[in-house]
Amino acid sequence: MNRWTLTALAAAVAVSLTGCLDSDSDNDRNHGGDNSAPVSVELSKIGSYSTGEFGKSAAEIPAFDPINQQIFMVNALSGAVDVLNAADPANLEYMTSLVASVENATVNSVSWHNGLLAVAVEAAVKTDPGSVELYDATTLQLLDSKPVGALPDMVTFTPDGKYVLVANEGEPNDDYSIDPEGSISVIEIQADANRFGAVRTAGFASFNDKRQELLDAGVRIYGPSDNSLTYSHNNIASVARDVEPEYITVSADSSTAWVSLQENNAFAKLDIANATVTDILPLGFKDYDKEGNGIDASDDEGDLIRIEPRPGVVGMYHPDAISSYNVDGKTYIVSANEGDARAWGEDDDGYWAGDASKGFVEEFRVKHLVHTDGFGRRADDDLPPQLAALAGGALLNPEIFSYCGATAADPGDCREDEELGRLNISWVNGYRQNTDGSPMLFDASGTANPAGNLLMYDELYSYGARSFSIWDENGKQVWDSGDFFEQFLANQTEHDCQLRAARDIPCDLYFNTGHDEVGTLDSRSDAKGPEPEGITLGRIGEQTFAFIGLERMGGVMVFDITDPFAPQFQDYLNTREDWKADLEESPELLEQTGDLGPEGLAFVSAEQSPNGEPLLIVGNEVSGTTAIYQVDRK
Repeated sequence: MNRWTLTALAAAVAVSLTGCLDSDSDNDRNHGGDNSAPVSVELSKIGSYSTGEFGKSAAEIPAFDPINQQIFMVNALSGAVDVLNAADPANLEYMTSLVASVENATVNSVSWHNGLLAVAVEAAVKTDPGSVELYDATTLQLLDSKPVGALPDMVTFTPDGKYVLVANEGEPNDDYSIDPEGSISVIEIQADANRFGAVRTAGFASFNDKRQELLDAGVRIYGPSDNSLTYSHNNIASVARDVEPEYITVSADSSTAWVSLQENNAFAKLDIANATVTDILPLGFKDYDKEGNGIDASDDEGDLIRIEPRPGVVGMYHPDAISSYNVDGKTYIVSANEGDARAWGEDDDGYWAGDASKGFVEEFRVKHLVHTDGFGRRADDDLPPQLAALAGGALLNPEIFSYCGATAADPGDCREDEELGRLNISWVNGYRQNTDGSPMLFDASGTANPAGNLLMYDELYSYGARSFSIWDENGKQVWDSGDFFEQFLANQTEHDCQLRAARDIPCDLYFNTGHDEVGTLDSRSDAKGPEPEGITLGRIGEQTFAFIGLERMGGVMVFDITDPFAPQFQDYLNTREDWKADLEESPELLEQTGDLGPEGLAFVSAEQSPNGEPLLIVGNEVSGTTAIYQVDRK
């Protein structure tokens, strides 16, 4: 029985995942090749390893070596890759650690292929060029190292093993005075010598003169070009500097890669052989007013879960991890739509005192954005000085936000905590602009007036989409899970959502809880909800399954995506065991708490598995644990 009520409209939303967002979907088509006996699967935890470190990113990204039956786990805390013996997956054993050869460096990613291990290493100063190290996965000997771009965030081999690809995120420093260009490194593998060959860089400079075209298409390009100058439409970074490559997936034939540009809400398409970015594909925005796309927008509703349509609110997909698979000769990209705000300098008091040269923060609560007293009331608190430079305050378009009481001159109840007030949005997007990109200004009566000092927001852009999506090769969305994640976690579907390995705690008791919090209810609803971040795909027989890690709520969702137009929910397992332990106060309770904050996932097929069963390896960055789930047939 549900503990909280839902609005009648949200309760009536269909939760079946056999449909598609596009009207031209063909749900009867056999995409899997064998329709005789499809199987359903569920997860069970069979083993784990704990570093004993809480909240220090001691277990992030895994890779599996089927030859030596070992797991390589990125341990960012120690700047190393931990090597675990997985011959008995129920009893993982720590073997050793591969420490980066660069002093004071950070390890971000690891990938295994055919006896070789590639490791992405961030420089001690993250805006400096990083490197990729190549190891013999059996002897653990360092074979080679090559410099790459700034902040190599993800590394992967092409399926044919001829190249290592690296997503160089190129994040700015904290005060945004240095903002390296994002890029993708294409490194040849000399198979006969087990060494790196030529390193080529696929950059984005060729798109610099297409910035306006990309902006018009929906690509987010908004970082400041020069933080010492006033932020405006004339002071925006080049495309090459603003893009931040995050994650890579490669076509089965090793010819093409897609790279998530998370903060830019886009994919880059890479011609691997020519080391050239051929396109930047905007992903659009999720309409939270559409049926099946409800959202719980507040963390302050008096223990009430309200998953509702919200006109005027959109989600920026902002995918983190992506993966891909082939169906009928076509590649489909699967994304975990996490969301991510740029928040640089947020720990510098000088920034909040009004010195824009000390950072750039795009995140702001709706209640502070549209207060009738203007932005000034938040000065010396949480007012980004770049926003203050644009105008003195903001209004909501009454034609769109009338449902929560907005008028031309007043936001009404829209800014109340139980409505939209607590929702974190980006102030960068959504306000009405003149043809040259400058903000259109309004006076206090809500009338367009060049002498006015108020912005008019027609849309509110929130972070992430609280879902996972499937896209075609050109970035067109063919399916999205809608509001299923939140509906399921609220126990508002026909499925029974239960927490812990024993599945004995109703999920709605801890709906949208944070991964490092003491079992609070609804605390992440104002941010990115359950926050899907990690994703991996696995093939069992003729079926393809997606495994999606929910970073904040925790746990792993499983879907059969054999038909990319009609995925089917399979299971959810959350192995956080103690939902009341305060690990800040009582760190000795870590061992009994279980798994917190899934970051990276890796699938192991039955053919390569140590125990002959398909497995899922999960790196949990908050609890510092490596969890082994077995994928069982129901």
